[in-house]
Amino acid sequence: MTGRYDETEGRGPDEPVVVRDRRRIDPLTGEVRSAEPEAEPKDGPKHAAPAEEPAVPTEPEPAEHAGPGLGESIVDDSVSVATGLEKELAERTADLQRLQAEYANYRKRVDRDREQVVAGAKASVVGDLLPLLDDLERAEQHGDLTGAFKAVGEKLVGSLQRSGLEPFGAEGEPFDPSVHEAVQHSTSPDVAGPTVTTVMRRGYRFGERVLRAALVGVTDHEPGAAPAPAAATQDAPVDPPVGGELPLEGELFDENNR
Repeated sequence: MTGRYDETEGRGPDEPVVVRDRRRIDPLTGEVRSAEPEAEPKDGPKHAAPAEEPAVPTEPEPAEHAGPGLGESIVDDSVSVATGLEKELAERTADLQRLQAEYANYRKRVDRDREQVVAGAKASVVGDLLPLLDDLERAEQHGDLTGAFKAVGEKLVGSLQRSGLEPFGAEGEPFDPSVHEAVQHSTSPDVAGPTVTTVMRRGYRFGERVLRAALVGVTDHEPGAAPAPAAATQDAPVDPPVGGELPLEGELFDENNR
């Protein structure tokens, strides 16, 4: 009796017969079959494990039940962040205002320096022309400034005055040592104080800058002469003798004669 495995052994009378093809090579195609797990019978195993109940998703707890102080900490963090942003914004605004003020001051300083350079250049050119103006003035005083020469001179003087040249130093002006250079001095009761009475060379200023001081002669006030005290004593009459007595000088004179 040959040993044979019978799958029907141990099977109940009501259980169906299940035939499984476990050949490694497919008889139709001749290819090697892959190892597959055995399929469970349609009616399932005899002792199947009970199915697990699906998990019910739980809702998150509200913030008030999340933990003590959680909402307050979030609010504090928001306030601190807002405060830091406001502080940074104030610092950036202050920096911008400071830079704007520095730029405005820089522009003003540059404009002022430019104006000073231009005024200095003009004053230097006009200062070189002052001897020419002196020659024109002397020629006019001697009557030699006539014709076309006079017209050219007047145009030159007018152009310089429109540019900012201003002459000073005329007779009758009060003496000012900052713009007048006194080379002569005299006194007279006709003036109330130091006065320019002679102009030897006219002075010029360009804007607020004095290019050349004026050479002048100054006359100062001379008070009136007061009578001397000795003359008043000689002109006064001699007092007459009192009670028939002679003056003291007469008594001394008689004694000396004796």
